[in-house]
Amino acid sequence: MKPYNIPTGRKNGKSRSVRYENPLLKFITYLIVLFIGATLAGMLALKIYLVSLPSIRNLNSLKPNIVTTFCASDGEVIKTFAAYTYSNVTLKEVPKELVQALIATEDKNFYKHKGYDLVGLARSMVANVLAGHVVQGASTITQQLSRILFLSNEKTFTRKIKELQVAAQIEKTISKDKILEMYLNNVYLGSGAYGVKGAAKIYFNKDLSQLTLPEMALIAGLPQAPSVYSPYNNIDLAKKRRNQVLLRMYKMRYIDKKTYEQAKEASIKLSTMPMMYATNKAPYFCDYVMKDLQKLGFSEDEIINGGYKVITTLNYKAQIKANEAILSNLNAWGLKSDKNQAAVFSFSPIDGRILVYAGGKDYSKSQYDRVTQSIRPSGSAFKPFIYTAAIEKGYSPNDMIDDLPVKIGNWTPKNYGNKYRGSIPIYTALMISSNVCTARLMDEIGVRPVIQLARVMGISTPIPYDYTISLGSNSVKLFEMTRAYGVFANGGFRVEPYAIERVESSRGTVLYEAKKARTSKVLNINTAATMTAILKTVIQNGTGMAANIGKPAAGKTGTTDDCKDAYFIGFTPDVVTGVWVGNDDNTRMGELTGGSVPARIWKDVMVVATEPYGNSDFEYPEVILNPFKASSVSIITQSEARKAWEEQDEKEKQGEVVEDETVVLDNNIATPPAAPIVKPDSIKPIELLQQIKKKDTAKATDNAQEKTESKHKTEQKAEPAPEPKPEQFAPIPMTTMPMNVNKDKNDD
Repeated sequence: MKPYNIPTGRKNGKSRSVRYENPLLKFITYLIVLFIGATLAGMLALKIYLVSLPSIRNLNSLKPNIVTTFCASDGEVIKTFAAYTYSNVTLKEVPKELVQALIATEDKNFYKHKGYDLVGLARSMVANVLAGHVVQGASTITQQLSRILFLSNEKTFTRKIKELQVAAQIEKTISKDKILEMYLNNVYLGSGAYGVKGAAKIYFNKDLSQLTLPEMALIAGLPQAPSVYSPYNNIDLAKKRRNQVLLRMYKMRYIDKKTYEQAKEASIKLSTMPMMYATNKAPYFCDYVMKDLQKLGFSEDEIINGGYKVITTLNYKAQIKANEAILSNLNAWGLKSDKNQAAVFSFSPIDGRILVYAGGKDYSKSQYDRVTQSIRPSGSAFKPFIYTAAIEKGYSPNDMIDDLPVKIGNWTPKNYGNKYRGSIPIYTALMISSNVCTARLMDEIGVRPVIQLARVMGISTPIPYDYTISLGSNSVKLFEMTRAYGVFANGGFRVEPYAIERVESSRGTVLYEAKKARTSKVLNINTAATMTAILKTVIQNGTGMAANIGKPAAGKTGTTDDCKDAYFIGFTPDVVTGVWVGNDDNTRMGELTGGSVPARIWKDVMVVATEPYGNSDFEYPEVILNPFKASSVSIITQSEARKAWEEQDEKEKQGEVVEDETVVLDNNIATPPAAPIVKPDSIKPIELLQQIKKKDTAKATDNAQEKTESKHKTEQKAEPAPEPKPEQFAPIPMTTMPMNVNKDKNDD
């Protein structure tokens, strides 16, 4: 047997362990221990430092840096230019479930920590390192508030240290409830919503007290990634995030399982308004204000970053109603395509304040302003200028005019449906929007006076020297047409609309204040009163009955003969509103007329816009419109009328005798010759219409007027003077309604 050798290292029967040392492993172990020790020491030092920080002075009254805001006349903020909108709400006003949802999602230990959670910070750092990307956040609600109020959003280690520092100071200064309240007011929640109150309005158009549990959970899930989880951007992702919040509420026992199951199945019902109207409640108007500010000398950079408060003239309630009315009425008519558009413009004819300004139905899809940029044919909405020129020349609204086929040179206008009513008063002709009557009147007074009148009333777009402008063949801007109608509402005075009342600096210093609106006298008050009385009948008994708002109002429909443009422009003593509806690609809109969708939009807007003024009536001299009953309505086709004209022309060629500029036909009926169409090169915009006094008080020099007077004298000699009829003040109780007035296109 071999002898047993005792291993080296054993002596006297005692043994010891053998250690095999690896230098690399030993070095790594030392580094880990050193890192852990340094980390613990650093965290301890940081905690001691944070505890020793002083409180923040005046934190209770602190508001973030003010940025430029546009406000409506009632103070409602309609636009902001930077990353903050302050809307204060107390913690008591916030539903308990919303507070619980935010705490469960953003900071479950909110009421336990001192503003920072170092253990949570370390845990999230390890998780993010192991995952290779950010999977856990580590900012407490207090840290988020410190970043919102004092810091930037840069993702750097330095900013994180500052965030911890400020959070500790905030915790030393105010209570937990106050911190939570400030957070609820200031946190950005996507789609332009700052604070839970703003989010409730933007996403659901509700007050906080009206929110449901699923809606509150959706809002609570937004702070982590507002743009990503915004339901306007991705409703499916928003619903998934909402359900995560509901699950956390369930796990923290804020809600029971049954409530959780019901809430997560709820559908998301967002506000019906497009996103851009939520973030910028009057986008087309704000663009107009921006241009006005630049005209006043403010640069774009100053406007955006200057911290100004711009108080505008906008009627916020009426503006919101206009946005809704455009969408609802277009949709109800089946006009849901992006090319189907509408525009609304309202202002005060007294002082010029712009009250409503909607240049389209969805600013997010089209920024083209159809109030001031679009130039479209005016249709029958231009007819009041012809009648106004006639009234200025001395015509009476009760003068009779033939609603029968007419030929002016080579032009043969016709009524829609070839419907004619015989001899009718001038005011009735405008009420039913007769094309042939308007053309006859234009032939009598001439083109030049109409163009001059339109110029002084506010139309600056080119107007061709052509008889067809009597039916609105010329193109106009809605802004200018509405401004011109304001002359009727304000006793003959033209007022220039304006949008900005006042501009204040961030310290409240007034930098600009609007002066009294510019006004100019362009019509005799009697003319304005007469036209207003006539245009009242349009709403009461004519083509604009759909616009009746139950209070004194006047207006005119307008539709181009191809149904590509439709208008309703009307007014009360205090508000003038113009509405245009059409397609951006200038295509037909079916059978849509000015008395349909435009009139309904006008009514919806005016009900709200005129609410502050009650049922005030026009303070005008009394205008008498004699009652009239149309004996019948005849349908005369254009071919029949053309045949009659051809026969008349043939008779004239065979045996006409000219005496004193009058054509005498075989049947011994005297007929004035067709007026020659003369088209001078241009009409100067600055030419003023010389007002001509009434026929019985001034000498008339116009040929058409002399013919009319001669005709009246002849008729008076041939017939005995009729017995005077009892006079009646407008509006007139029509006993015979025009046929299908709401369907007439060129008669509209």
